[in-house]
Amino acid sequence: MTTKPIRLGFIGGGINSAVGTTHFVAAQMDGLFRVEAGCYSRRPEINTMTADKWGIPSDRLYTTWQEMLDQEQGRLDAIVILTPSPDHRHPVIAALRAGYAVICEKALAVSSQEATEIEDAVRDTGGFLTVTYNYTGYPMVRELRQMIQHGRLGRVEQVHIEMPQEGYARLNREGQPIVPQQWRLRDGTVPTISLDLGVHIHHMMEFLTGEKPRELVATQSSLGRFRQVVDNTMALVRYTSGIESSIWFSKAALGHRNGLRIRVYGDEASAEWFQMEPETLMFCDNRGHQTRIDRASVDVQLAQLERYNRFKAGHPSGFLEAFANLYADIYGQLVGENHTDYVFTARHAREGLLMFEAIDQSAREHRWVEIDLGGSSAA
Repeated sequence: MTTKPIRLGFIGGGINSAVGTTHFVAAQMDGLFRVEAGCYSRRPEINTMTADKWGIPSDRLYTTWQEMLDQEQGRLDAIVILTPSPDHRHPVIAALRAGYAVICEKALAVSSQEATEIEDAVRDTGGFLTVTYNYTGYPMVRELRQMIQHGRLGRVEQVHIEMPQEGYARLNREGQPIVPQQWRLRDGTVPTISLDLGVHIHHMMEFLTGEKPRELVATQSSLGRFRQVVDNTMALVRYTSGIESSIWFSKAALGHRNGLRIRVYGDEASAEWFQMEPETLMFCDNRGHQTRIDRASVDVQLAQLERYNRFKAGHPSGFLEAFANLYADIYGQLVGENHTDYVFTARHAREGLLMFEAIDQSAREHRWVEIDLGGSSAA
């Protein structure tokens, strides 16, 4: 059967952005989507250069996203929002009201109030919105989730997640600081590092265990070369079902390119996954056995599926493929082939922002803070 690609338009994501090319390649990797139009940058030269590189016709390149939403009615099926996080709210809500399905890069919003506005727009329009938390697309992360759900670790008691990076502490070849995009050098309702890194950790915890944060105590600090923003966060978090967790995310941790690491401890076994070696899980049971598991292991339940094996084991799948796996899940839901736990809504985003607002409060007031996630919408 021939698959009809879903027609995409991008808002943001120009060739000078951090994620644009990743989304462009990943969305089209399996032939399920086709990028046909866009407003890629406010800068005309970047907008044009991006369209030229990606083969977008000049009549489908737009100088404003509002013009694209208006002119592409009936020609596009979905809009991908890839602007900086502080600029998500208006195009997301406008695209929903115009009848487009919306795929939004994390963080969906910069505050729980903004996320609630978006959640309300999804409900009011009956529209489709998903947020891309790409690390959940790794096959071995999904295998770990399956292990937890099937009780292979026993009762989960501890989860420790860290995401250290070095970008704000590193020097370039000339011995100068590596200057990030300007919007990342301003903190808002929550520190921008929480929008960049922290939301992945919050989401990963719920993805793996289904549990929600109840109370926490945290510290925030500025340790790198841009002291006007927070770049290092640590927290102890108590979750539903009594799970205890430590989280750490940083952009001032020299030696870590992207050190996302997940350790899950149950009363029968433990497992560990490290993003720099994404093809393997380390599994340890309570009898002292230590096992290294990958896609070729005979007892894996998910990672051996054809969809995760574009190349056979021994030819590593990585970041782009994880993104492509997420896009394949989004495709399945958009065309009604499946409803999957791998497609994430505004609720996930809102609850994460509530958690990071609590972290900010705890760090400022030097105390434990309870987290009220409020009611959950159907959005």
